[in-house]
Amino acid sequence: MSTLLSGLGADLPLIAAPMAGGPSTPALVTAAARAGGLGFLAGGYKTAQALAGQIHTTRAEGVAFGVNLFVPNPVRISREAYRRYAREMRTEADRYQVRLPEEPIEDDDHWTDKIDLLTSSPIPWVSFTFGIPDRAVVSALRRAGSTVLQSVTSADEARRAADAGVDALIVQAPAAGGHSATLTPARPLAPVRLPDLIAAVRRAVALPLIAAGGITTAADVADALGAGAEAAMAGTVLLRTHESGASAPHKAALVDPAFDTTVVTRAFTGRPARALRNQFTDRYDPIAPAGYPALHHLTGPLRRAATAAADTRLIHLWAGAGHRQSRAEPVTDTLERLARGL
Repeated sequence: MSTLLSGLGADLPLIAAPMAGGPSTPALVTAAARAGGLGFLAGGYKTAQALAGQIHTTRAEGVAFGVNLFVPNPVRISREAYRRYAREMRTEADRYQVRLPEEPIEDDDHWTDKIDLLTSSPIPWVSFTFGIPDRAVVSALRRAGSTVLQSVTSADEARRAADAGVDALIVQAPAAGGHSATLTPARPLAPVRLPDLIAAVRRAVALPLIAAGGITTAADVADALGAGAEAAMAGTVLLRTHESGASAPHKAALVDPAFDTTVVTRAFTGRPARALRNQFTDRYDPIAPAGYPALHHLTGPLRRAATAAADTRLIHLWAGAGHRQSRAEPVTDTLERLARGL
């Protein structure tokens, strides 16, 4: 059993990944813990008050859990490039009668408020994505009693995270659904298999590792653990579970024969993210500039309107390469399937 997880009472080396935007509900996180694993609340895109509410709900269930935050690591975009991209999608916005932000919004996702929340009301695990927090932030969380984890996508990023003083690493391969954790989002993602990435990171640092990205079968879990990871983190395979907060059109698209391919695109948010290929990715990916969080805020009103209308042509249908393995079932059943043979 993983020494990293055993202190939290987990029986399985399986973790439910944080999926921002709705899927990672307190119910999903609680179910993962009761199935013998661990779950993460997704703090991204939430105010500190909203995150505190989810923490309160989960804590009341008496289970161990973690919280993931997005670290401010903006990809700047010029006003001209932003406006040019906005003009391209004006027809779609007009169809849904939504107003798109006229100027780039460059916020920090309520960073300071959320760090204050997690240091004043500590939880067992805190993980970071998109950037590496200052060493002072890491130290404050560790002093508060949290185990601090950093998402990385390369051996170089792993070394930088180790220098910041984190306790463990979440090693994410490019097969992952949703946003890549890359620290350099303007660069193309290097194609690498998860076991090979785990092995490379193990050679670079001595920290405990959690494998993520493309974990959808028991064989994937076995490969990740065999490569040297202490646990495997699954996301996409949990999207259709009963406890998932993913939208109904998103859940349906994951098994719709019309959506048979995933692509890495920055069309929705200005950062690379893997999604089901649809009309939006076909139309806008070739012309999408890099620019985060500005593009996330630009396309947000349109994406919300499309989701409400179940218009899967325009929704950000985040999905990993193994999305066909997701099933409409309780989280417990999914984790039991992933754990077979352990």
